[in-house]
Amino acid sequence: MRIAAIKRQDAEVAAILTDFGFLPLPSVNDRFGKEWPVDILGILTEGKLDEIKSWFSESEISSSEKVKDLCVPLESVRFAPLYRRPRKIWGIGLNYKAHAEDLSERVPTQEPASFMKPDTTIIGYGDEIRIPTMSEKTTGEAELVLVFGKKCKNVEASEWLTVLAGFTSAIDMTAEDILRRNPRNLTQSKSFDTFLSLGPILYTADEVDDVYSLKIQTVINGKVHAEDVVSNMTFPPDFLVSYHSRIMTMLPGDIILTGTPGAVPLKEGDVIECRITGFHPLVNPVVDLKLRRNR
Repeated sequence: MRIAAIKRQDAEVAAILTDFGFLPLPSVNDRFGKEWPVDILGILTEGKLDEIKSWFSESEISSSEKVKDLCVPLESVRFAPLYRRPRKIWGIGLNYKAHAEDLSERVPTQEPASFMKPDTTIIGYGDEIRIPTMSEKTTGEAELVLVFGKKCKNVEASEWLTVLAGFTSAIDMTAEDILRRNPRNLTQSKSFDTFLSLGPILYTADEVDDVYSLKIQTVINGKVHAEDVVSNMTFPPDFLVSYHSRIMTMLPGDIILTGTPGAVPLKEGDVIECRITGFHPLVNPVVDLKLRRNR
């Protein structure tokens, strides 16, 4: 199942992708007498994803004329962030050798270079990435995201998929000049408002045949800046799930940003994209608050 958060009147609601467009969950509840949460984080935290998936599959809703009139056509949909308040956002630095070499950094070999971000960084498809006044060099990086669907602790690497709801896309930003002045400023350099674009679609685990063959691309103004495949990660998804669940209890809706094949410097007027094999592109325009301030 493929499920997104879309803007509907004054709300941001979950909507399932069908042959006719996106089917909003509030409309499902009204027509079919369901009482499911209408936002993706609520669906995950209340453990309703499998129930919704089963109904969607068994009822053959994806191609049913019974929902055609309820669907928002693809060309009309306005995406929102997948959700705005995950309890935990883990990021993984330097998880591809090529990216580490770009930064003249040593590739971590024993354990991942993990960091955390606040939820106030989150934006969605089409929202502005805002280069802060405190930074002269901000970069953007396309990443595959692991989305937890279950509360878990001490997960075996072989069981990693059993605790995930699925996968989505992200563009993670870094105020690189702040980080280079002092590596201890990693949290500051990663935490400005608009520094994490998330979505637009959650692909449940059964939608992805081979995670390790997925190609991740950082694209700037329509041109591929960097690309790599998941199998080239130093610390692959199964390890990341297991490792971080040993540190702390992971909760439904928690996410892990798995690292980028390459970061690109951003400037006013740029458009950056995350492209992943088979996924809907994640696209965001860039503005520089230093320039806007002086207008």
